[in-house]
Amino acid sequence: MKIDGPAVLLRKKIGESAAVSGYYYVDTISSASVDVLSTASPYIEERKEAQLGLEFLNDKTITAVNLRQSEESDFIAQSVSLDISHDTFGDLTNLALGVSYGSNEIYRNGDTNFAEQSEQVRVRASISQILTRNLITAVNIEAVADSGYLNNPYRTVRFRDETVPARVGYQAERYPNTRNSFASKFSWSYFLPYRAAILGHYRYFNDSWQIKAEDIELVYRQPLFSSWELELKGRYYKQLQAEFYSDLFAYRNAQNYLARDKELSDFDDVTYGIGLTYILPDKYSITGWHSEFGVQWDRIEFNYNNFRDATQEQLAGFESLYSFKADVLRVFASINF
Repeated sequence: MKIDGPAVLLRKKIGESAAVSGYYYVDTISSASVDVLSTASPYIEERKEAQLGLEFLNDKTITAVNLRQSEESDFIAQSVSLDISHDTFGDLTNLALGVSYGSNEIYRNGDTNFAEQSEQVRVRASISQILTRNLITAVNIEAVADSGYLNNPYRTVRFRDETVPARVGYQAERYPNTRNSFASKFSWSYFLPYRAAILGHYRYFNDSWQIKAEDIELVYRQPLFSSWELELKGRYYKQLQAEFYSDLFAYRNAQNYLARDKELSDFDDVTYGIGLTYILPDKYSITGWHSEFGVQWDRIEFNYNNFRDATQEQLAGFESLYSFKADVLRVFASINF
């Protein structure tokens, strides 16, 4: 699978107490994930996403409103969000609250009679605290409620079927029409000598589908010379499966809800990455505009513990466990004017 595309973000200050921002992103997806490839053909699809944001400053309180829309040939998503943050206790503490609402329209290419909808509500809160001149900590929590059509209209599950030569049959996935999830994260930043910094976080997630997940990340940043910054990072993620997931069900309609999406399985992944940023000296900038240019490379290694590669020519249930590696390359330019 290959995903690529450009993104543009513009943000403009309006007076002393307001700002407006705009974001536009286009990505192209070629091929498909392995669980879809087992029963379908590769494809090429384009997704377009746009976002408009407004920010207002009143004393020590910032209010932000964002509107977002994303379109694909078979999926349209719209959302609106409101976030409020406030500095207090001598600007050593920041409190933030936010809420988002999103609605989605789901279609299936090649089937004009298929049309479904889903909704999502997010509520979040955070507190960050400057503890010492070198140490900053933060706690974030978020609750999400999803309802409507929540599965992929193209994905199927497989089951044992002794009546056919391949001894395996397929049927459409079937998910609950509600999902409630909760996530919490503790993060910290510690500033080291020589202008370096180390950052880290621990995150825990669980939901009403009995998925439990946690991840930990460490990032090291080191300025080099006067205009460069090096970043090194590592992350580990671990997840337990949804209660209605199975790689191979015993028979057709084995239970009320059926899933074989590998992202609902038991798996873990490791990410390690490196980034380099160049900060253009003011003497070379255009009319004093602050400019940065950077490149970031991440390698992600996924290992699935109970999801098998059904594209192999093996008896169902005896294929090797699936794993793959992904490279993510980001190149960016930031110009402040």
